[in-house]
This record gives sequence, structure tokens and C-alpha cells, in this order.
Amino acid sequence: MAHEAIPASRRQFLGAAGGALALGQPSEAPVALPKVKFGRHELTRLVIGSNPLYGYSHFNPLLNKLMEEWMTPERRVQVLLQAERAGINTWQVHYNDPTIEDLKRYRDAGGKMNWLLLADFELQKNWKLLPLVAKLGAIGVAHHGNRTDERFRAGQMDIVRDFTKAVHDAGLPAGVSCHNPAVVEYIEEHGWQIDYYMTCMYRVSRTREEIRKELGEAPLGEVYMEKDPERMCRVVRQTRKTCFAFKLLGAGRNINRPEQVEAAVRFVLTNIKPQDAVIVGMFPKFKDEIRENAELVRRISAAV
Repeated sequence: MAHEAIPASRRQFLGAAGGALALGQPSEAPVALPKVKFGRHELTRLVIGSNPLYGYSHFNPLLNKLMEEWMTPERRVQVLLQAERAGINTWQVHYNDPTIEDLKRYRDAGGKMNWLLLADFELQKNWKLLPLVAKLGAIGVAHHGNRTDERFRAGQMDIVRDFTKAVHDAGLPAGVSCHNPAVVEYIEEHGWQIDYYMTCMYRVSRTREEIRKELGEAPLGEVYMEKDPERMCRVVRQTRKTCFAFKLLGAGRNINRPEQVEAAVRFVLTNIKPQDAVIVGMFPKFKDEIRENAELVRRISAAV
């Protein structure tokens, strides 16, 4: 997969985006977000995720479609720039053609956030692309969580380990994303030389058979179990490696009331290690989720 520079000037692109996204631009710099060390980088403890940017709601096809239609390329760049203005300095994103194009548009528009990559699509199949990813400035590459859980279930974790070695060979920090706490336990027990984990707070990768074994029957759609965050946070605290916790809000299932949002975020921030960070997807169509999330993480972190 070859990626050409995007022929759009910063002024042209921001002009097109200006009327598309009504997000406030603060008149003064926000209070700094807390940061964690990640190799030679300092990352804000709040990282902006990418699922809402590309129509992955983990809810239903209608919400996917709403996200896809609203999140034009211009809006995606504006969302990233707004996150940067709110004090966030890291963007976690998966690898494919649209995301690489957006990265270049964002850079052309003056964006400077760090870029943390989740491998999927072409990159998961073609490891020879890893040197290109390094040249594009990624600060880390993690094996995709769904693919990890599939390999773990199939007894094929050697493939995941080989991928992390290829990431290291490309000169990049290597991580493993997963939804199942048993994956972290397995990697720790086998002494893998990796740099970080991406740890989902909900084990959404359970098969229908696994769900039936636990519950006696299988509910419709993805399953978000009440005690899943406790189970994952337990293994997060047991590893010395940096962990990026994600799906704190259960892909929108924990957002019915402001106090519900705060309780979910507070639980994770107080039950992971001080060196860990959280990844939160944001969809600011209806309100300024970016500012609200940044303020919430600042407030909770100050009290932890």
C-alpha cells in the first residue's frame, strides 16, 4: 500500500472544515492534563481513540451509519485539532488507507499529537509495512485485540509474539491489545519482551458458546458484563508494563447520566497503575465531549 502526500493546503482544508464542526476554541490554554512516561515520550493520561471517527459504534448499524455520515474527513481533522487544543497529546488509531490520509491531513493542518497505532487490515497481513509506519512517526504498534483473542483461543499465540518481534525489528515499541484478561496473564507468565498492553475494560470478544457457558443463554449483540472492568484492572495492576485502558464507557452503555460517566472513568483511573493511560473515543456531534472528558480526567487524576 503506497501513500502519497495529500494535495491540500492548511488554509484550504481548515476553511472547508470550519463550517462543518461547531466546537469551541478556547481563548486560553487549558490546564495541563496529567502525563505518563512512554519510552522517550510523555503522553497525556487521556488519549483520544478512533472508533467514532470511522463509524465503529459497537452498538448497531444505524449508529455506525450516523457516525460515518457525520464524520467527514474535514470533521475528523477538526475533532483531532480540538482534542489537541483541549490538552490531549496522543491519538490512538488503526492502520488503513483512510487513517493514513487523515494523519497526513492532520499534520498538514498543523496537528502535532503523538500517533499510537493499532495494527489491523493490511498491516496485520503484511508485516513488511512496519518500516513505513516507523517513517510516518508512529510511537508504538500493538497487535489488534480481536485478532489477539482469536489467536489465544486457537492456541496460536506464537503468531502474535512473532508480530511483536517484527515491530521491534522496525525500531518501534511493540504492544498487544486484548479484551480477555487471560491474554495478559499468559504473556506475563511466558516472559514476552513487549513494551505495553491495550486492555479493554469489557470482554466483548466472548464467543456465543462462551457466553452461554457463563450465563446459560446468549443475549443479543455484544455482551458487557458488570464485573469485567474489575477483572481486567486486576491483571493491569499485576504487570509492570504500561497499559492503555479502553472502552471505559462500555461503547456508550455507561453514558446515560453524568454521574454514570464519572463513576466509570473514576473506577478505571483509580484501579489502574499511575503509569497507565486511558483511551476514549469521542463523538462531539451533540455536545463537546472532548472538553468534558479532558476536564473529567483532570479532576479525577488530581484527587487520585
